[in-house]
Amino acid sequence: MADSARSISSAARFGLTDPRAEQDLRAAGLWGDAGPQREVILTALSRTPDPDLALRGLDRVREADPDQWARLRGELETDRRLRARLIAVLGSSTAFADFLVAHPDQWRRLDGGGTAVEDYTAALYEAVQADSETPIAALRGHEAIRALKSAYRGLLMEVAADDLGHLVDSTLPRSEYDTTARQLSALAEAALRAALAVAWGETGGRDTARLAVIAMGKCGGGELNYVSDVDVVFVGEDDIAVATRAASAMMRVATEACFEVDAGLRPEGRNGALVRTLDGHSAYYKRWAKTWEFQALLKARPVAGDAELGQSYLDVVTPMVWIAADRDNFVPEVQAMRRRVEDHVPAELLDRELKLGRGGLRDVEFAVQLLQLVHGRTDESLRLGSTVDALAALGAGGYVGRTDAAELADSYRFLRTLEHRLQLQRLRRTHLFPADAETDDLRWLARASGIGPERGRNAAQVLVADFRRNTNRIRRLHEKLFYRPLLEAVSRVPTDQLRLTTNQAHAQLAALGYSSPQGALQHIKALTEGVSRRAAIQTALLPVLLDLLGSTPDPDGGLLAYRRVSEALSATPWYLRVLRDEGAVAERLATLLGTSKLVPDLVVRAPEVLRLLAEPKELAVRDPAEVAEALRVAVKRHGYLGNAVAAARSLRRHELLRIACADLLGFTDVFSVCAALSSVWCAVLQAALAAVDRAEAAAAGGHLATISVIAMGRLGGGELGYGSDADVMFVCEPAPGVTDSDALKYAGRVAQTVRKLLGSPTQDPPLQVDVDLRPEGRQGPIVRTLDSYRAYYAQWGEIWEAQALLRARPVAGDADLGARFIEVIDPVRYPAGGLDPAQVREIRRIKARVDTERLPRGADPATHTKLGRGGLADVEWTVQLLQLRNAHAVPALRTTSTMDGLTAAVAADLLTEDDATALREAWLLATRVRNAATLVRGKQTDQLPSHGRELAAVAAAMGTPLTEDPGKFLDDYRRTTRHARAVVEHVFYD
Repeated sequence: MADSARSISSAARFGLTDPRAEQDLRAAGLWGDAGPQREVILTALSRTPDPDLALRGLDRVREADPDQWARLRGELETDRRLRARLIAVLGSSTAFADFLVAHPDQWRRLDGGGTAVEDYTAALYEAVQADSETPIAALRGHEAIRALKSAYRGLLMEVAADDLGHLVDSTLPRSEYDTTARQLSALAEAALRAALAVAWGETGGRDTARLAVIAMGKCGGGELNYVSDVDVVFVGEDDIAVATRAASAMMRVATEACFEVDAGLRPEGRNGALVRTLDGHSAYYKRWAKTWEFQALLKARPVAGDAELGQSYLDVVTPMVWIAADRDNFVPEVQAMRRRVEDHVPAELLDRELKLGRGGLRDVEFAVQLLQLVHGRTDESLRLGSTVDALAALGAGGYVGRTDAAELADSYRFLRTLEHRLQLQRLRRTHLFPADAETDDLRWLARASGIGPERGRNAAQVLVADFRRNTNRIRRLHEKLFYRPLLEAVSRVPTDQLRLTTNQAHAQLAALGYSSPQGALQHIKALTEGVSRRAAIQTALLPVLLDLLGSTPDPDGGLLAYRRVSEALSATPWYLRVLRDEGAVAERLATLLGTSKLVPDLVVRAPEVLRLLAEPKELAVRDPAEVAEALRVAVKRHGYLGNAVAAARSLRRHELLRIACADLLGFTDVFSVCAALSSVWCAVLQAALAAVDRAEAAAAGGHLATISVIAMGRLGGGELGYGSDADVMFVCEPAPGVTDSDALKYAGRVAQTVRKLLGSPTQDPPLQVDVDLRPEGRQGPIVRTLDSYRAYYAQWGEIWEAQALLRARPVAGDADLGARFIEVIDPVRYPAGGLDPAQVREIRRIKARVDTERLPRGADPATHTKLGRGGLADVEWTVQLLQLRNAHAVPALRTTSTMDGLTAAVAADLLTEDDATALREAWLLATRVRNAATLVRGKQTDQLPSHGRELAAVAAAMGTPLTEDPGKFLDDYRRTTRHARAVVEHVFYD
């Protein structure tokens, strides 16, 4: 530095790359020995989006008024506010440079506090020489247009300076998108008023006609762009011809001076009358208006002309807006409209179109407006014109997740800011994000948006990444909200039913099928009272849920269950959110709660299954091996035995609920249900046995015996139902050096502990481990050694025990011991030569005794699924008799599965295909009915209800529509089992 001045060595230091930069700087007195006070101007230039553009703008201003340049330069040196605002505007927009060249004195607009928003109208009235009391402009024609254009452009430059100044000087307040949009909208309103004042001055007749200007679209919503059409609708009274001339003149003046005015949203569009009376508007919207026209009216707002008439217009159309969602196919129509808009965007531009493309502004606006129109029918807090304000209200009201609302609003603001910057360049309407190859444009847009380099990426790369992230987020949330199934369900509930008085609600609930409307009202009150967010979400959900529950067999029970579940899960943050955001979940939960008494109890204790209701595949399909492994891992994490078994029971509860939901909703078949329930029981036994064995070994100083659990009955056959016990036998083998006595004591303790821990009372369905099929029944030891089993069956085994062994298979414990047990019992259950006549008679005698003695008192033999005529026992005993008589010669009959046994019997010509079909259909039907009845009643039952809601619920669980007479289902059951009984009579008893 020499003396007090410092020589500026390189223009590039300040981001100036234009070859003319040094020449322009010298001409402006900003180069060479200009002094440090001038360097602040160069520093400001370097911070603009385009320093070269800003310098060229300054030079053009200097050349336009060279006499004032010294003064302006001095102001720029000393006034940091003016310096930041003016240079930021010049570095962002050639259009404002053009304006300042044409009006050199207008830079003074940027050196003070600027014009207040509330003074915009007065400023524009003054420009056209109109009195605000009787706004009729004195200026006419081109003179009025020039004056209005200049004043409007000056005020627009002030808004831009507010918007951009912080880019050059970070100490200046940052004007957020919301503020800028409101300023632009207020300026547009003022321009419309001034244009109307000119129109009245040109056309006359203000005393003979009334005219109100209704802003629509972004102007109506208070969220206008820098460059945009301003959509309007005109309503007039008295002399409509005069009002029409004034409206037409207003549109011409405003379009030539400020922005294009578009009246295409009026009734009948461009083919309709420009101005209609209030009655004309009312008649049109009542009779002819399409869905999109009510959507457009969402943002309608009087902004100019006769204020009283404008308010009357709103009073007429607003009630129609908020019942538009009652129209048939309202939601699908709005969704289809959005798809049509997107289809008109060229494919190569679809990902760059800020406004209409995928993840663009329209995605946000359509989603928000659809939610407003559906839920705003009863919630007046949603009746807002601004998109971001409406999003905030939707989030506050619980209609949209708070995180979703905040993220969507942030992304919307981000895209609108980019849109503003792009339009500022030349004050032209554009919505196209630069292509990846347009690096200079990307760099400019990043700097104009306040985006800088980050983590090794330049500003353009950061901008592109932010743009993609925000558009992807918008598209994801748009798909989630706009196509939400629950939304359409809510829209189908008529508005008048959402606003019922107590008496009306009582009648409506009765009409929906609630037998106790008063009780239902109490549940509704309990769920919705208060001002909490939870109550707000319930208020939005209940109209749909009440309707859905009304379509179930037991609406009252379903609503009570829903209240219990909601109260139990009140602290679960995602519960109501899932119901609101995943429409399929709410619909399916209503079906489950209105059909089953078992499901609500399980949901309270395994709520995580509710998430699976959104995805049928996840609900219905799960690998049994995966379930077993998850259960074993969970159990191993617990050192304390009680906690380990509790973990096993917890996972069993989860799986039981998952299977029940898939079953009731029709996502799985009876074979899969039985196999899954059996697999879960086996996994529980495996985990519980391993945990108890570890604990017992720790206490005994080691494993004194290996143990295997042999499944019997339905568990062995993989045919368990929801309430079935686990029939098992325990077999053990002493460890090396351990006596049989010590091994049996050890294994007995393990077996008894497993039974006790699994069978202890809880809120879950019981897990009873039944060992009554062991040798000597209840009188025999719970555990025997392999040699003891071999000796017993060889010397004492009876024919019913051989029959019981037909479904024996190892399911837990030592696999090798289990396999050797099977080798021991195969000769017993598949006797060489089959059965002699005496053994056949004995089996038939036992069967007859079971039919007589075990059928519960009062049970109906025609509809008892287990012991009734043609029921499960009839089919299974018939197959088992065929196995005992023929399995020694037909290996295919050596199966624990009843259905596989039937197939093998047909293949071996032991049964005709028709007989096997009758038995198969009866067994499958009885199994399904038994499972359904258990789900409906909430506890194990073998009896098919004969009438009432329970019969209807069982029929519904079986897939019978509620509109059908459940008596027909009952008749079908009786007919199917009757055919099976006829087969049993001639196959089993002949």
